[in-house]
Amino acid sequence: MDYLSLIKQPISLEIRDFIDLFNRSLDHDDGMLSQALEHIRNRAGKRMRPMLILLMAKNFGVINDATQYAAVGLELLHTASLVHDDVVDESGERRGQASVNAEYNNKVAVLVGDYILSTALLNVSFTHSEIIVRYLSELGRTLSNGEILQLTNIQNQEISEDVYYQVIKQKTAALFEACAGIGALSVGASDDDVEAAKKFGQNLGIIFQIRDDIFDYYHSGNIGKPTGNDMAEGKLTLPVIHVLNSTGNKKMMELAIKVKSNTVSADEIAQLVAFTKANGGIEYADTCMWNFHRDAMSFIENRVVASEIKASLRAYLDFVIERNI
Repeated sequence: MDYLSLIKQPISLEIRDFIDLFNRSLDHDDGMLSQALEHIRNRAGKRMRPMLILLMAKNFGVINDATQYAAVGLELLHTASLVHDDVVDESGERRGQASVNAEYNNKVAVLVGDYILSTALLNVSFTHSEIIVRYLSELGRTLSNGEILQLTNIQNQEISEDVYYQVIKQKTAALFEACAGIGALSVGASDDDVEAAKKFGQNLGIIFQIRDDIFDYYHSGNIGKPTGNDMAEGKLTLPVIHVLNSTGNKKMMELAIKVKSNTVSADEIAQLVAFTKANGGIEYADTCMWNFHRDAMSFIENRVVASEIKASLRAYLDFVIERNI
C-alpha cells in the first residue's frame, strides 16, 4: 500500500508550499556554507513531521502562514539537531548519504547546525505567535536535555523501562508531540484540543521509536546499520530491557552492563540479541507498540471529523508501524 500518497492527499498543495518555503530558507550565496546547505537539502526525508503539523492544522481549522512558518521552523530545528547528533555520535552517514561532519569536519558541522538553528528561530518568528515561539524554544531545550539524559543513562547501571520511556519522551516523542500541538495552535484550536493533539503526537513518537528499536535486532540494508548497532553505542532498548528484567539471567545482565560501559564485544552483542529474540523481547515491544497505537486511534475516532483527514492519519499511524526503514 502506498501510505505516503494517502497521508499527503488532504494536504497535497500545502506540502508543496512547505517544501518550497523550506528550500528557500536554506538558500545561501557563500561558498562552503552554501555547499553544506545544498548537501542537506539533497537528503530530504519523507517530511513526516511537517505533514503531521499540516494535518493537525487542517483538522482543527484552516492552514495559514503561521502554520507554514511553524512547520519550516520545526523541521529546521529537527535538521539542526540531526547535524549536531551526527557529531556527538561520530556518525558518518545520514539517510544514505555522508553526514555533514563526514563530508566536511566536526567544526563545520557544528557551525552549520548553529546556522540552521538560527534560521529555525527566524522562521518561527514569522508566525507572530508568542506561544508558538515559546513552544519551539522549549522543544529545543527538551531535545538537548534528552540527548544529555541518554548519555547519562549509558553510564547509569539501572536498567528499567521507566528510564527508557523517560528518554524517548524527551527525544523522538517530544518532536512528534510538538508537531501535533503546534499544528493545532497555529489555527487557534481550543486548549483541550491542543492537549489532545499533543498526546496523540507523543503516542505516535513512542510508536516510531519502538519500531526503530525493533529494527536494530534484524540486519537490513534499508536501515543502513548492522544488527545490534544500538548496543554497540551503549544503548539498551525496550526488547532487551524487558527480557533482562523478566528472566533475571545473570550472565546476560553482565553483558548488558558491559554494553553500558562500552566494553562489550561483537560476539557478546550477538549473544544478547539472540537471547532477547529467543525470550520474547520483540513480541513484548510489539505489544507495547500496538497499545500506544490503540490510544492514538482513539484520538482519530473522537477528535477528527473530516473523512479524508481520518484516512490520512490512519495511514500515518499504519506507515509508522509497517515501514521497513
